[in-house]
Amino acid sequence: MEFVIKISQFLLSLSLLIVLHELGHFIPAKAFKTRVEKFYLFFDVKFSLFKKKIGETVYGIGWLPLGGYVKISGMIDESMDTEQMAQEPQPWEFRSKPAWQRLIIMLGGVTVNFILAILIYVGMSYFYGDTFLPNENIKDGLLIDNKVANDAGLLTGDKILTVDGETIEKYSEISEKVLFGKNVTIERNGQQTTITLPEDFLAQLIDSKERKFIDLRTPFAIVEVPDTSFNKGSGLKKGDIIIGLNDVNTKYGDEVVANLSKFKGQNVTAKVLRDKSEINLTLKVSDSAKLGLVYAAGSTPETLEALGYYNFEKINYSFFESFPVGLKKAKDRVVSYWDQLGAIFTPSTGAYKGVGGFKAIYDIFPKTWSWQSFWSITAFLSIMLGVLNLLPIPALDGGHVMFLLYEMVSGRKPGDKFMEYAQMVGFFILIALVLFANGNDIYKAIFD
Repeated sequence: MEFVIKISQFLLSLSLLIVLHELGHFIPAKAFKTRVEKFYLFFDVKFSLFKKKIGETVYGIGWLPLGGYVKISGMIDESMDTEQMAQEPQPWEFRSKPAWQRLIIMLGGVTVNFILAILIYVGMSYFYGDTFLPNENIKDGLLIDNKVANDAGLLTGDKILTVDGETIEKYSEISEKVLFGKNVTIERNGQQTTITLPEDFLAQLIDSKERKFIDLRTPFAIVEVPDTSFNKGSGLKKGDIIIGLNDVNTKYGDEVVANLSKFKGQNVTAKVLRDKSEINLTLKVSDSAKLGLVYAAGSTPETLEALGYYNFEKINYSFFESFPVGLKKAKDRVVSYWDQLGAIFTPSTGAYKGVGGFKAIYDIFPKTWSWQSFWSITAFLSIMLGVLNLLPIPALDGGHVMFLLYEMVSGRKPGDKFMEYAQMVGFFILIALVLFANGNDIYKAIFD
């Protein structure tokens, strides 16, 4: 069932993005009286799952789910229709239109991507508002249970104040900024210091295959006392929170784990919080410093706030207030993704090792259906699609835009043969990138 929910979200999101992106090319093409021969969701290599001709355009669904396309007459694109290009230009063809019209047609797809992301963020701001944890409300520092991060100098209990001179306002910003940052200013035991991360910090994290990085410190809350546990008869119940071992107070789960190693093979008096009351229970610690319990690695914001661990903030926006908020969220996400691309194309960072393909996109969707998560992910993917399509690779929109700008500045139009060769080179570059990204997915699935 989880697979059905995840794949449904994945396909719905990608289909929506592809159709709207191609619609962004289709609408200005029709507005400038340019013939559109095909409008396809997915690629129809050899055959289509569905197709219907309406007017001069064939609308269809292909069987290869690697994107979609519109085939515009007189345009050198992935169809590589050289026979059509060998004929005399016709008034309804793309190549016969003024350069400024062709530029608008080519920018239509990415324009729709960015507008869609803005509208989604505006809508989410209005309907859901923002719930966040201000960084200043993290009084006892963060949980940094990661060897690579620890070796770089980041430890549990550190408060991360700035990254590359930029003040951290929200907890949700911390992980991403540290991943792609260089200098991290922390506060530890009341003292501030700046840590310079290794250039290949991200590569080390990827190679380590550790899933934990930077998290909130949360209580040691009991989820289950298994029947096979040696503490089955201790009196512990689901929902209990261990806040002390012998005379040592343990507010957080990491403190419980750290202190258990001091009591291997012993019985300890555990101070337990139950229904806002404190009780003492005797627990046995195994020789491997375990309690034989299932405990929570995290809690919901509501639970953490009710227990007094953190104070979250909630902001609701009016209809008109949501517009500047949504625009800022979209802008920040564009800047963030551009920075990530910069790291990926800088070999020394090793960020390219983390590039993923379709499985990586599939994995970011939740196992349960959540419209809030769905729209948030779709907005991010829309920005990702827009930014990637602006890259100056001939087979992408950005490649066409690059040649059109050259034509508009120089007054000279690149020849059709040159454009055909450029398109072929760009196509092979794209195939290589797709193979690399999805190859990374396969490698991780086998060896992680």
